[in-house]
Amino acid sequence: MAGSEQLPPSPPPQVEQEPEKESELPADDVELALVGINMLLNNGFKESDQLFRKYRTHSPLMSFGASFVSFLNAMMTFEEEKMQMACDDLKTTERLCESEEMGVIETIKSKIKKNVTAGRSTQFMVDRLQRQIIVADCQVYLAVLSFVKQELSAYIKGGWILRKAWKIYNKCYLDINVLQEMYQKKLSQEPLTSDTANDNHVATESVTEDSLNRLKGAVSFGYGLFHLCISMVPPNLLKIINLLGFPGDRLQGLSSLMYASESKDMKAPLATLALLWYHTVVRPFFALDGSDNQAGLQEAKEILQQKEAAYPNSSLFMFFKGRIQRLECQINSALTSFHTALELATDQREIQHVCLYEIGWCSMIEMNFKDAFKSFERLKNESRWSQCYYAYLTAVCQGATGDVNGAQTVFKEVQKLFKRKNNQIEQFSVKKSDRFRKQMPTKELCVLAAVEVLYLWKAIPNCSLPNLQQMSQACHEVVDTSAVGLRNLLLGAIHKCLGNSEDAVQFFQQAVKDELGRQNNLYIQPYACYELGCLLLDNPETVGRGKALLFQAKEEFTGYDFENRLHVRIHAALASLQEVVPQ
Repeated sequence: MAGSEQLPPSPPPQVEQEPEKESELPADDVELALVGINMLLNNGFKESDQLFRKYRTHSPLMSFGASFVSFLNAMMTFEEEKMQMACDDLKTTERLCESEEMGVIETIKSKIKKNVTAGRSTQFMVDRLQRQIIVADCQVYLAVLSFVKQELSAYIKGGWILRKAWKIYNKCYLDINVLQEMYQKKLSQEPLTSDTANDNHVATESVTEDSLNRLKGAVSFGYGLFHLCISMVPPNLLKIINLLGFPGDRLQGLSSLMYASESKDMKAPLATLALLWYHTVVRPFFALDGSDNQAGLQEAKEILQQKEAAYPNSSLFMFFKGRIQRLECQINSALTSFHTALELATDQREIQHVCLYEIGWCSMIEMNFKDAFKSFERLKNESRWSQCYYAYLTAVCQGATGDVNGAQTVFKEVQKLFKRKNNQIEQFSVKKSDRFRKQMPTKELCVLAAVEVLYLWKAIPNCSLPNLQQMSQACHEVVDTSAVGLRNLLLGAIHKCLGNSEDAVQFFQQAVKDELGRQNNLYIQPYACYELGCLLLDNPETVGRGKALLFQAKEEFTGYDFENRLHVRIHAALASLQEVVPQ
């Protein structure tokens, strides 16, 4: 396969940091950039950063590599200093890549008319396309850094930056397709029919198929991510995005990312990670394939198998192996993979934290609240991201072990750790903690709260039959009248996973009717409507009623926890229904 598998197995010589000296590039910058990214994925974060920074002034590609590592470091830590450094690095790379606005095809024509040699025209064309793609990549990452600030002005600014990036991606993508088509026609000696054929035929004399394919891979990463992400946006948000000129085609996005992952561009490994992320995190979390919890796992397994030789000890790839095993309900195997990834991620604190988070989830799935408590407590103490949320999970698991006094102490900490007021996860954590802060929690309510977060994060389908039965029994033990609606919603989800559709329908119906619980948990009724609607869609005789419930969940409720999350799931359910039953 083209890509990382063709790289030399040994890394480049140790790079010494001598900023005052300019060293010659030891290899072509395309090859060296790919080596640098592969270093990063093979647990060599510091070595990758060192390599890119040493050669960052030698070419736009190496400059972008240095800026990408800086961006990744900022997104892993959320430290203000590192985020500012990433912004500065990305803007430096942008300035290095700045060029005239003339289109690529038009530029080739003008150069040919000035009797510039075909070889020089081709090199100019390739270099300019490369610079344009890098500029678009930089703009996407700058927009992400802007969004992290979670301010209205930052969202507006980020949206317009994304619009600029999309226009560049789209233009470059179309230009490269034209050039590839011309090259193939030249090879096959077919007559050229396009208006620019005569001029551009000269320009493709010295262009290589490899260079065009690599450029296509370079642009396909950002182009594919745009399509894939926008395809998942629900209609209420899609209207805003469409004003910015964004389309969204899921199949086009996946196809482009697959092309990018098999290319020789430096972003090929990143495209591979994006595909693994989509298949093992996004698809199950947003229920993009309805109740099919195994969708995407075969694709993810094939990707891991293909890349095993290139990344034998990668903590990131071991992490995704654990995700697949978790989704297949192989929790013990998943725990082994996550622990291995944790050990491999030496000096990669944030990757270690992601592994700890998954270890905590797997322990909760196994109803092993003692081990879950240990993982979440460590995250609460070490992580700089969402300590408020980790504190809530720590308290829930501590209470579920029976230590309700210790749990109440931690519940009181949650409010103090609340920093991001616009963050739904932190808002949820504070809201839930307030109740336990004001009155002593019980073990039963803490277990119910643990099952609740498993439900909200789509982890109940990963539970084994014995654990589902244990959860069902725990829910039935809750007698608090204010928790009846939540209990019924969770029992419905549990029975759905157990295959007891009739019982699931009854519990969801009771949850929809629960007005008392609505005062404490606004999300219960819309989520119950959604769950009930999805169940009814499975029966041809009740499809109409199911569809009506989905629209009810979408249109009759607002202002509840994780509203956008549910809208994405409703959007996916309705879209899949239209594929089966054309409207």
